[in-house]
Amino acid sequence: MQLYNTLSAEERAIMIDDAGKQRLTLSFYAYAQITDPTQFRNDLFLAWNQLEVLGRIYVAQEGINAQLSLPADNFYAFKDTIEKYDFMKGIRLNIAVEHDDHSFLKLTVKVRDKIVADGLIDETFDATNIGIHLKAKEFNDLLEDPNTIVVDMRNHYESEIGHFTNAIKPDVDTFRESLPIIEEQLAEHKQDKKLLMYCTGGIRCEKASAYFKHKGFENVYQLEGGIIEYTRQVKAEGLESKFIGKNFVFDHRLGERITDDIVSQCHQCGKPCDVHTNCVNEGCHLLFIQCEECATAMEGCCSAECVSIIHLPEEEQKAIRRGITNGNKIFKKGKSDVLTFKNNQDPLAAIPNLSDLVKSKNLAKKEPKVKKQYIGKGTHFFPKPSIGQFLIEENEIKIGDTVLIKGSTTGEQKLVIEKMFVNDIESEKAVLGDTCTFKLPFRIRLSDKIYKILE
Repeated sequence: MQLYNTLSAEERAIMIDDAGKQRLTLSFYAYAQITDPTQFRNDLFLAWNQLEVLGRIYVAQEGINAQLSLPADNFYAFKDTIEKYDFMKGIRLNIAVEHDDHSFLKLTVKVRDKIVADGLIDETFDATNIGIHLKAKEFNDLLEDPNTIVVDMRNHYESEIGHFTNAIKPDVDTFRESLPIIEEQLAEHKQDKKLLMYCTGGIRCEKASAYFKHKGFENVYQLEGGIIEYTRQVKAEGLESKFIGKNFVFDHRLGERITDDIVSQCHQCGKPCDVHTNCVNEGCHLLFIQCEECATAMEGCCSAECVSIIHLPEEEQKAIRRGITNGNKIFKKGKSDVLTFKNNQDPLAAIPNLSDLVKSKNLAKKEPKVKKQYIGKGTHFFPKPSIGQFLIEENEIKIGDTVLIKGSTTGEQKLVIEKMFVNDIESEKAVLGDTCTFKLPFRIRLSDKIYKILE
């Protein structure tokens, strides 16, 4: 009986590409009394592994919290597996705003003490006594009420790239930190103000609303389904989005574009940017915001020290990592002292002999810099006809243009576009918002970027 993954992330990515099936990324949660979380976990793994479900799922005696992806063809079979449990019948499934077949590359179902770590030890606390759920229009209307206080229940690295206008955004690393801070800050308004909360998919607000009611707040409201469901309703009903920027998500994508507003800055140079990345140094993996120029200059690293480490032989890198407990550093998520924008420093200045180090390892020989213009990203690859699909996010491309397709696995590939289809119709030009496809002599990945080479 297989209760664990047997494939690496790279092997799984290849299998997904070869299958050529569209996958759905979705999330859901449910608070319930689960008497045997381990057996529940095993049953879910066995059922979902057969349906090619991939994702990160936590179960506990208090319920389930799931973020996952699955082939669209298996959606209804998947629903059957969860609706066999009474507490998940008719459950709302939050479908992702942007789809990425590689959003998850393994299936992980873990048993935890709680599905949302809250740090609470209070037997009188009733997590089911929740606040009032609001739809998108109701939420927008309440935002305009002068007696409303709107609070972002997410962490600082989430709210930094996108948030509701005029929201209080606690500068915290974890959900458990935010509860006492918000209670203290709003202690004088337990009766006279409306407390309006939101989070990514609703699960944190569900617990927070119960907590604040438990603490004596009389008018507690929460955004039903979180930012994900809010965005769906805004689009379906033609409402104004009061949320600006990107919605941080806990998968390979690290964010979904909600509006064109860029409300954050590169942590290394200060340029407007809302692209999260993890430091490529295997011994670091710090999560931070990095613009394209800094990513090139810093080779995807957060600091000059990490740049120097990635140029060492692999065995030396492993020796440096061996025995080091970097947990606190890794999960500072944008608060590390090495992120130089706050200190107004040149990130490479920290190690004056870096260029000598690079030269000594014959890594300084680079091709002349190519002048290029960002166009968009890969969204799908069809293996049998060898066709790549791209979403145009900026600028435009046309027949005859030379493009550069770049990715960690793909490398850098140049070609001239001789024929392409735009939104499934043969066309000579693709512009912002279009989906274009054309033949490729190589496989692309969903993390690949496409650029137009400028003369």
